[in-house]
Amino acid sequence: MKKTKKSGEESGGRLRGAERSAYFARREAAKVLRVVLEGDAKRRALASIKSLIYQPSVRNKKATFALICQTLKHLPIIKDVLEAASILNTKWKRQRELIYIIVYDILFGQAVSPVGDAEKYLVRHQDALRSTLKQLLLQRNVKTVKQLIAQHEVPDVSVPRYVRVNTLKLDVDSALLELQKKYSVQKDNLLPELLILPPGTDLHDHPLVKNGSIFMQGKASSMVAPALSPQPGWEVLDACAAPGNKTVHLAALMKRKGEIIACELQKERIKRLKDTIKLSGACNIQVLNEDFLNINPKDPPYSKVKAILLDPSCSGSGTAASRLDHLLPSKVSRSGY
Repeated sequence: MKKTKKSGEESGGRLRGAERSAYFARREAAKVLRVVLEGDAKRRALASIKSLIYQPSVRNKKATFALICQTLKHLPIIKDVLEAASILNTKWKRQRELIYIIVYDILFGQAVSPVGDAEKYLVRHQDALRSTLKQLLLQRNVKTVKQLIAQHEVPDVSVPRYVRVNTLKLDVDSALLELQKKYSVQKDNLLPELLILPPGTDLHDHPLVKNGSIFMQGKASSMVAPALSPQPGWEVLDACAAPGNKTVHLAALMKRKGEIIACELQKERIKRLKDTIKLSGACNIQVLNEDFLNINPKDPPYSKVKAILLDPSCSGSGTAASRLDHLLPSKVSRSGY
């Protein structure tokens, strides 16, 4: 019987070592990048770049985060090179996010082995891509890629790394002592459960983050639940709950006493909300996939609600720096190249 040769896409499971890691990392990154770019094009992001990357379904978070950030940083150049080189047909244009990531690796990142169909196609055209990049440098009157990137860059604004101690699992002083073993940490002067670390501090793989003892949560976000000031024993409605950081903050302030009804309209965000609640250790939260406007306050399950936390989705302009929005195409296009 004649054996058929399987494509790189079909044989991805038989790859080994670094090739296997790179193969799956690119495709994992491409899925996240698609959501990021589609949300940016509509000017309505479903989530920040970081929150998309650090959701449980993404396995190699650190590598995926670096790959997406670097691809976005170089994206204006990648697009210009692809357009000038004219190597993409309709098939590959439908997989543009994966193409962007592989082209980044070919031109600026690690060596690309022909392990998948997209990699094979682009490796065959790598000389054309590199030649086009050289021509682009000449046209823009610059000598290095760094100078070319600078023509597109939006100035970055560094902000401290804030973490909120989840007092359902750990007290503030214990968290402070643990983090001080490796980092410079201080308490916030306004919120007692908030700790401040230097800008750029990477805590995503820290045990306290992974076990839910601390949450990476900005200061503005951490002020919402204390502003409501729920008391133990209250019934509280969180009207737009996902991803759940503020919901579990309410639970901590209420010391597990009383009940929180967490409403989330978007079905695709319910799992993220439930994951956050599970991680926090909160046990007094009821999740509803429901528009809170449809709830009748006279119905018995809701008649005792004493307070509502309403923090609807917004542009997130106040957290643009920590969200890495300066990397998005819509922000780069406004920078005045």
